[in-house]
Amino acid sequence: MIDLRRLHVLRAVAHYGTVTAAAQALHFTPSAASQQIRQLARDLGVDLLQPQGRGVRLTPAAESLLAHADAIQARWEQAELDLRADHGDPAGPLRVSGLSVAASVLLAPMAVRLQKRHPRLSVRIREAGVPESFDLLFEGETDLAIVEATPHNPPLGDARFDQRALLDDPFDLVVPDGHELAGRARVDLADAAREAWIAPMPESPCRTHVMSACGKAGFNPDVVHLAQDWNVTAHLVAGGLGVALIPRMAQLTPRLPITRVRCAGNPHRKLLTCTRRGGRERPAVAAALEELRELAATAVD
Repeated sequence: MIDLRRLHVLRAVAHYGTVTAAAQALHFTPSAASQQIRQLARDLGVDLLQPQGRGVRLTPAAESLLAHADAIQARWEQAELDLRADHGDPAGPLRVSGLSVAASVLLAPMAVRLQKRHPRLSVRIREAGVPESFDLLFEGETDLAIVEATPHNPPLGDARFDQRALLDDPFDLVVPDGHELAGRARVDLADAAREAWIAPMPESPCRTHVMSACGKAGFNPDVVHLAQDWNVTAHLVAGGLGVALIPRMAQLTPRLPITRVRCAGNPHRKLLTCTRRGGRERPAVAAALEELRELAATAVD
């Protein structure tokens, strides 16, 4: 008989990449987490981890076991749905997370709508970056996340998560009022090739989109300033310190002397909704997804 608690520790090691990181997420000591996996290996009579440098790697037996473990997790989600199927209106806590722009533009109005339509439902919002949102879903700390599609996300076929497209968020070129490009209805990014640029921080998912859009336009931008917050970027542009690509969903400080110009080629980022596999049909999650689809339809007009 497999101890599901020990199996969860193994899933955590696979998700976080090391025993130490898994232990920290599960509030175990590393030695306690290692002991759980060793005991699971003894129960099954197979090796589950092998040394690799200073860390460990999963054995083929562990990979096979995890495929079943992910399926078990999805069945638990379905079992919970079946048990609550006769309870009618969505109720109880709904925990949602997302990047800052999504939290303000989509999750906040979603929560207002849901709590008016379903008074027994309590929505709890948590601002979180892309990797953190996947961790929160895996840990069971959030039920629904809005994430940005990046090359570092789990693949769409990952058995742990259900990721689906929500909207495309276009990037606009943002320039100071009075700039020679400010009067255009649409601009080719190549026309901004010789400008000083303000770009996202290197660790930001949007950094890849900005650099890729400039690369497709045939130039490598001269990045003079770095910013993490879109409003900081906008203030730098307003001061005449450079130009920037900013997502249309980003709500910037009003009355700044800046102009948004739409870009030829429509550079954009993709936002996804993500749940644990099997969790999308829960009444509260399904109601939230319906509201998000309605909000997304007008979020980037």
